[in-house]
Amino acid sequence: MSASSDASAHGATPQPLTAGRSGPLRGRFKPPGDKSISHRAFIFGLLSVGVTDIEGLLEGDDVMRTGEACRALGATLTRHGPGRWTVQGMGVGSLLEPKTTLDFGNAGTGSRLMMGVVGGHAVTATFDGDASLRKRPMRRILDPLEAMGARVVDQAPGGRCPIVLEGTSEPLPIDYETPVASAQIKSAVLLAGLNSFGRTTVLEREASRDHTEKMLAHFGATVHVAPWGEHGRKIVLEGRPELKPRPVSVPADPSSAAFPMVAALIVPGSEIVLESVMMNPLRTGLLTTLLEMGADITVDGRRTEGGEDVADLRIRASRLHGVDVPASRAPSMIDEYPILAVAAAFAAGETRMRGLQELRVKESDRLAAVAAGLAANGIRHSVVGDDLIVTGGPVPGGGSVETHLDHRIAMSFLCLGLAAERPVTIDDEAMIVTSFPTFKGSMAGLGAAFAQEGGA
Repeated sequence: MSASSDASAHGATPQPLTAGRSGPLRGRFKPPGDKSISHRAFIFGLLSVGVTDIEGLLEGDDVMRTGEACRALGATLTRHGPGRWTVQGMGVGSLLEPKTTLDFGNAGTGSRLMMGVVGGHAVTATFDGDASLRKRPMRRILDPLEAMGARVVDQAPGGRCPIVLEGTSEPLPIDYETPVASAQIKSAVLLAGLNSFGRTTVLEREASRDHTEKMLAHFGATVHVAPWGEHGRKIVLEGRPELKPRPVSVPADPSSAAFPMVAALIVPGSEIVLESVMMNPLRTGLLTTLLEMGADITVDGRRTEGGEDVADLRIRASRLHGVDVPASRAPSMIDEYPILAVAAAFAAGETRMRGLQELRVKESDRLAAVAAGLAANGIRHSVVGDDLIVTGGPVPGGGSVETHLDHRIAMSFLCLGLAAERPVTIDDEAMIVTSFPTFKGSMAGLGAAFAQEGGA
């Protein structure tokens, strides 16, 4: 199904947007709050007894869908201003059964984490979402939940949404090795294990982002994390804690910061500062890679906010060169490969990104979507197995990119258009609000040249 037909199937009219060659990008701003932590802030507020204060929450559609699901399970959510929320929680073991379908729109993280919450409670809930979410595999979440005692009452073919999940009041403590490096799988198991009598253990061969473990400890759970194998971790959670409300200050999302960061590197003469960007080492794979490519990025003012390391990043336009990106780095930058491919298009030589199989099951088949976008804009590339190889050089641009309802594909190719020889058009900007509601305005404030179809 094309992006246009996906959109029209949900009654939405596609909103094309064009990015053209810009003058130097200048200025500073704080990118939106981290999406991963924003989802978890609402969820841990729900699972705590009392009032949780949240500052800097990302108010994108994905996170708001998670908030609505928390409301359906009994929490009281109150907005006090931009990014400022309180959550009156229900506590572990005390959730209400939702009266309506939990519609997560495009939110893969929210839906999968909430399946873990529901799986560990005596409630039954229907999970659904948009055309993109309905294509995404959920068996990887449902399999361990069933091993813990939850029951899948109904599901679309292939273990996809809509899914009816019946949780259990006494989830079994299990030892579970994740089949792939996935914070979503790990988090679903741990969230279900909160209501278990006993210890729930998750083993991962490659360490995935650790926000759930940090937030469990922040809210008072007993969780032990230790190395396991060469690159992995063992996480052990003691069941039945009484989670206590704790304030959450949400740092800027490194995945969102990636777009202005790369745009500033490839648009000649640019210099920008991105404020309070999360520097969790399990999220900084793109920064590491760009520095290897010769990027002029200065990390200033390292500090701790909301339990996470943050810093200000000063980015200057740079002459980049190709590098070999190891597959072991993928968990720390899985959402950043589309924008890395854009950086690679402007880098001298060849960049090889290895082990991208997980990109095939994101909001779209991101590997195929990135390759198609590169082809549409005259950029030399190839896909060999699960590797993407991009050869840099002059970037003709001039292409029209099919986003497949994927916000990261949309933003990546708009950034490409800011430095390409000819403008680049994406078929729909509407889904960008899921993760970066202020993208267009923030980028335009730096000097980015965008034009609406039929507009100036």
